[in-house]
Amino acid sequence: MWTLAILAAVTGPQTFDLAPGAPPQPGSVAVAEGTPYQPGGHGYEPGGQARERLFSVAVPEGNYRVTVRLGDAKAPSRTTVKAESRRLMLRAITTAPGQFVTASFVVNVRNAALSAPPTNAPGGTAVRLKAREAGSFTWDDKLTLEFLGEPRVQRVTIEPVTVPTVFLAGDSTVTDQRAEPAASWGQMLPALFQPDIAVANHAESGETLKSFVTELRFDKLLAQVKPGDWVLIQFGHNDQKSEWPQTYADPAITYPAWLRTYIAEVRRRGGKPVLVTSPERRNFDAGRIRHTLADYAAAMRKVAQTEGVPLVDLQEATIALYETYGPAEAARLFNDGGRDKTHHNNPGAWLLARAVAAGLTTAVPELGAHLYPDARSFDPVHPPAIDSLALAPSLAASSERPTGS
Repeated sequence: MWTLAILAAVTGPQTFDLAPGAPPQPGSVAVAEGTPYQPGGHGYEPGGQARERLFSVAVPEGNYRVTVRLGDAKAPSRTTVKAESRRLMLRAITTAPGQFVTASFVVNVRNAALSAPPTNAPGGTAVRLKAREAGSFTWDDKLTLEFLGEPRVQRVTIEPVTVPTVFLAGDSTVTDQRAEPAASWGQMLPALFQPDIAVANHAESGETLKSFVTELRFDKLLAQVKPGDWVLIQFGHNDQKSEWPQTYADPAITYPAWLRTYIAEVRRRGGKPVLVTSPERRNFDAGRIRHTLADYAAAMRKVAQTEGVPLVDLQEATIALYETYGPAEAARLFNDGGRDKTHHNNPGAWLLARAVAAGLTTAVPELGAHLYPDARSFDPVHPPAIDSLALAPSLAASSERPTGS
């Protein structure tokens, strides 16, 4: 289970030399291959082989700019870097023998702790995590990097940084899915942003607007929001489940009321809310997608208009995307070999992230300016070939289906 670790604040950069046999640079720490992670220190997590591995450094929660030097004097390399629970940071950076590339990205680190409420006041001292979240790299006091593909990582520098943060609140179609082959758009989004902004994905499988509050996840998010940050809000898949009576929210009254509450709470802290309609499920009928979330998308659009909140219409984008590919090809974007019609795999999650990024560029230009230029546009009616979207799989692999949405 998660336990609180007390860590000293990191005030400057920490540099680690990871290349086998390479002499450490001034001010850096040489890390031998296979050095196990020790609490409060640094090292490799269990699992992995050869150069594909998980490297962790103990840090307090916050935002950190990570700079990696990739390449090898004698061998080619193709390096994908993920952080925490499989958040994509760098995708397939290639180098020729003797070539070296330096790249940076920002990682958000958090634990489950909350400030204790006053005596006799309601609340709690930690997010009410689900059992399946135990041991997750999302909820701990360390920054974990995953090196995949054919990586050659020479050096890693980690330093605390103050940058705007994009917070994500949502369900399993947004969350950092912890194991292959599942993936969600929220964990692909960081790779589309330049290293002057952080993405903090608080979404979790099975969540609704109500449960996100009762489990104190919204409290944790709000405790970290500062003026100028953005909060992307996407719920609907589970809110519509009337068989879940404690968290069901009807689209006419309760659902829009909860959205307005989220908007108000974010604004009260100086944050900027952005609404995102839920991706549609992949249910084809005579070559067209059958709408299962239309009432919720319509309600969200109306709230966005009346409250003056930017909206990214991911539902419309996914309908266009799936219909363009057609039933057989669209199935290749989904988890569990296409048997799952709600949750995506890596290619599907990547395309949805591209759609979200393009939507942000249009709806929130000041945020879109932080995206890499080639991430600012995406046409779901003219998508790339699915075979071109391969992503190095993470070390954690599982055939387990996501629980809930």
